[in-house]
Amino acid sequence: MEILLSILKLLAGVGLFLFAMYLLEQSLKELSGRNFKLLLKKFTKNKVGSVFGGIIVTGILQSSSMVSLLVLAFVSAGVFTVKNALAIILGANFGATFGNWFVATIGFKFNLEIVAYPAVCVAGILLVLYNNQKTIKNISYLLFGFGLLFIALSFMKTAMDEQVKTFSFNNYKDLESITFLLIGFVLTLVVQSSSVTMALALTAINAGAINVIAGASIVLGSETGTTIKMLLGAIGGSALKKRIVFGNFLFNVCLTIIAFTFLKAILYFITNILSINDSLIILVAFSSVVNFISIIIFLPFLDYFVSLLQILFKDSTNAITAFISNINGSDSDIALELFKKETAYFIYSCMVFNLSLFNADTKAFYQNADYKKINEKSKFFEKFSDEKYEFLKKLQGELQILYVDLRFKLQGENNLLINRLISAVRSAMYSVKSMKDIASNISNLQNSSKDIKFEYFMEHKKEVQKLYDVLNSYMYQKVNGDFEALKNVFNDIESNYTLSLNNFYTKAQKVSLLDLDITTAINFNRELFTSNKALLMAVKDFLLDEKQAEQFNEIPIYKS
Repeated sequence: MEILLSILKLLAGVGLFLFAMYLLEQSLKELSGRNFKLLLKKFTKNKVGSVFGGIIVTGILQSSSMVSLLVLAFVSAGVFTVKNALAIILGANFGATFGNWFVATIGFKFNLEIVAYPAVCVAGILLVLYNNQKTIKNISYLLFGFGLLFIALSFMKTAMDEQVKTFSFNNYKDLESITFLLIGFVLTLVVQSSSVTMALALTAINAGAINVIAGASIVLGSETGTTIKMLLGAIGGSALKKRIVFGNFLFNVCLTIIAFTFLKAILYFITNILSINDSLIILVAFSSVVNFISIIIFLPFLDYFVSLLQILFKDSTNAITAFISNINGSDSDIALELFKKETAYFIYSCMVFNLSLFNADTKAFYQNADYKKINEKSKFFEKFSDEKYEFLKKLQGELQILYVDLRFKLQGENNLLINRLISAVRSAMYSVKSMKDIASNISNLQNSSKDIKFEYFMEHKKEVQKLYDVLNSYMYQKVNGDFEALKNVFNDIESNYTLSLNNFYTKAQKVSLLDLDITTAINFNRELFTSNKALLMAVKDFLLDEKQAEQFNEIPIYKS
């Protein structure tokens, strides 16, 4: 029973340690604001500066994983090159070892529970009293994380000491180093924190459960284990992301192999040349020396390393566009024609998104022969709502980029046309956003046990289906959607808005409804009206010529 309790205490310590690290990382990130990002950008003029930037920022944040994610975001935005990004990661791996020194020199040498308990107490009081003040809230999380970190260490130390007293580790001390290397890899793969693995190795050495060689092997295993999660996350990502993530993985694999080969030599250097005799300090020194060696080894060859990664992961536009991705140097008139086709597809996709939120019938859209192969490739109909929304945002962005490039190359009527087309894109996206904003209202009404709310939803669903069938026929089924036809559609949208609201008020007087029910219905009706108008404006800009579009704009379409 005592063995079970000590194991549970050890696991509790691991959980608390992970939570403490999370609190420290998040609070420091929030307190720093954009300063860490600016600091990283400042240091990235060359690869040496990038290494120092990675060291400093990770030394403060104590999370190489967080810095790596930050680097990925910067590379995607075009702020960093792949070479500088990899240099930052090299520095980040070294900077992450600074916290180990703090844990080994203070966490195991002093009884910090006398500081940890008051820190947790103060943090809890501040959180309750000043939860609405962001700065104090983050300071509270920082104190909370600091206190929990050392409480977690205390749990692990106590549990390991109890294990040593009740269980003989003598047979396990003689295991091959490769076994401890695998233990470090698997352990870090599970907890996804090399800091936790280091803390456990330090705890085991402190209790006499393992020797320094075993501890060093565990630490080496953690070097690669911590990269696996990001490696798996890069599958299906862009070539840029794959280069950075796989580059980090190769760094750590090569480092593990080299350091494991010369394991005893490195430990000899630390104990005999640097004259370090404390087992805990030897282990954290080993971690720092190994990561410093990786900088020395890889930095001079970073250009060649990046070239190798470029060969392994060739550039791809990763574009989701159906037509404009085929432009590739075409003249502006052809580009405009493809832009128009892409705009039609964008409006089509926006209609599908809006209908899907209503669980309305999209059969007519799915059977559109022009887009069947495109939909099979993008799997748009199979995506969840959030995935559809992100798809549309990216598609809008790619259209916007091409518009910026073409607008100065086109003259006369063509220039007016592309302006109307991009206006159609913006209106269609606005329609989608308005519909997305009432997704919770749609769900509330659709699943309501109150007949008045459910019937209210079904009436709107029917009108939406009817409206979209009409717009679909104008856009894609060669039915003449001229000025008068679109004007009649708008009149129907406006009359349905007013009529449905008045009918709801009339019915609401006869039943018992909560204030929230009425608010939900009103908000739903208003946003749906806004969405329908915006979609009509998109169709108008696509179908009508310049003169007709201007005349249509004179209609008081924003009455609500």
